[in-house]
Amino acid sequence: MKIRIWTKATGDVLGELSEKKNPKTVEALIEALPIKTNVSKWGDEIYFSININCKLENAQKVVNKGEIGYWPSGDALCIFFGPTPISLGKEIKPASPVTIVGRIMGESEVLKKVLENDEIVIDKLD
Repeated sequence: MKIRIWTKATGDVLGELSEKKNPKTVEALIEALPIKTNVSKWGDEIYFSININCKLENAQKVVNKGEIGYWPSGDALCIFFGPTPISLGKEIKPASPVTIVGRIMGESEVLKKVLENDEIVIDKLD
């Protein structure tokens, strides 16, 4: 399923959710859309509360640039576009394991423009 991620700093960024590996988490996320909240930043990651309360599925300790993950420890959606404060070298390491739910379509580095507390809106595309 394609999603639109909007912030004032970036405008529309397209993403894609995939139920193949982690269907329970993705289904809960789709049910929660649209989401409108404010972001926090942690290195080259933005994250925000989404209130879906799922358990880890196929936990990942290291992720790829552009991946979207659900972080159960913070009940948050995380979008990764580069190293975090605990990354070693160029790896992208979340604060704790995440469930990968999708990816950014195109260049995720545009999200570097997003500032702490910026509003974000995530919704479905038909």
